Amino acid sequence: MKPPSLPDAVPALFPNPAERRRIGDWLTIELDAALERVKAGPVTPTVDMQKFRAELETFDFEQPQPLEDALRWAIERLEHGIVQMSNPRYFGLFNPGASFPAQCADRLASSFNPQLASSASSPVPVALEGHVIRAVARRAAFGDEATGHFATGGSEANYTALICALTAAHPKYSVDGVRTFSGPALFYTSRDCHIAWLKIAHQAGVGRSALRLVDTDGRGRMDPEALRRAIEADRAAGAVPVMIVGTAGTTSGGMIDPLHACADIAERQSLWFHVDAAWGGAALASDRLRGVLAGIERADSMTIDAHKWLATTMGCALFITRRPDLLSEAFHASTSFMPSSISGVDPYLNSVQWSRRFLGLRLFLALATAGWEGLGDHVERGVEVIECVKGRLIASGWRIANDSPLAVLAAIPPAALGDVRTLVRRVVASGRAWIAAATYEGQDVVRICATNGETALADVDALVAALNGIP
Repeated sequence: MKPPSLPDAVPALFPNPAERRRIGDWLTIELDAALERVKAGPVTPTVDMQKFRAELETFDFEQPQPLEDALRWAIERLEHGIVQMSNPRYFGLFNPGASFPAQCADRLASSFNPQLASSASSPVPVALEGHVIRAVARRAAFGDEATGHFATGGSEANYTALICALTAAHPKYSVDGVRTFSGPALFYTSRDCHIAWLKIAHQAGVGRSALRLVDTDGRGRMDPEALRRAIEADRAAGAVPVMIVGTAGTTSGGMIDPLHACADIAERQSLWFHVDAAWGGAALASDRLRGVLAGIERADSMTIDAHKWLATTMGCALFITRRPDLLSEAFHASTSFMPSSISGVDPYLNSVQWSRRFLGLRLFLALATAGWEGLGDHVERGVEVIECVKGRLIASGWRIANDSPLAVLAAIPPAALGDVRTLVRRVVASGRAWIAAATYEGQDVVRICATNGETALADVDALVAALNGIP
């Protein structure tokens, strides 16, 4: 009897090793060339979207094409169809020019494609990520019991903090949810927090009105006395406060809330204290700058986005807590099909996600190749870039609204340059640089952030010239 057989693998999806090597080498060369063009070209998209949409319609997926043709088309469209964070004149939001080790990590993770739900199926990746989490926790003086996990971004990590706070607030929350509370559950951040907290409140089921936005002190930082008054007033009205969030690096001004004062209030009020250090947490890498985060060691949990100032690829965040019991309580599950079910070890039992990409390799390779010293040098360099921008702007008549120790500048142009938002639109439309308009303490400002580790003085000069309307 003839043994059964299977058809060959689809060669377009699973080419032979020689073909994979050939296309891989070609792709490396093409990407290097494209990225060099990006660094010298405009920061803003130049694609004709009407033409692009018409091109998309030609992809009816009935007629296959060679992979190289599809790759060449995709590279060219990405080269012209996005804001280029890899361009050293991108001074925009917290999106970085990704480090090369992090890019290499993505290639490894894609090739091996481990599933990080279970320590049985991915023992090495799970252990590696745990090692990195503990190393970052030690930099923050979080203690030997600290644990956590990698997340897709700060929003997921901050959502995890709220779930932990709700779980800590009442022993029956994990079963009965918000019904277990005697009144509406509330949590507190400054008015200058990242507004993703509104979406988090909605997602968690406590409702957007659960977010209390506390007044700032006139310098972009949460006012501790206003925080104390808000909590006391809410308690008196029958509400149930559960968490205080201190921001370490506000989006508009890079300001750091008074973490010790927030921790004192959280301790007196028996509330979960979380530090949203998505941007500013990178200062932990620098021996010179880490002191600006004094008080973070008193938090119950913290968020750091490695895909911001630590320059990994998108998206790669860390959630770290000194309360491993809360993670296990918040996300425990039981099923027969998982190859392992170890509380405190298997990621699917300790995080929002189930199936997950190998994210931690990006930060591991960056730390392995540069060390804390090299990563700290990268962070400090961002501050030095902003100091250069600041000096040049002041010399040309600009005023600086913020006094952040981080690499964010909130600048006010001379009246002769017009209003902030018109000026920003003009600069961005020119493609010479990318900056953002923001509101800082009720005033429109030009927000400038050092996000690219390869920004040079020539790029700073180009930015300042564009801001001042100099050809």
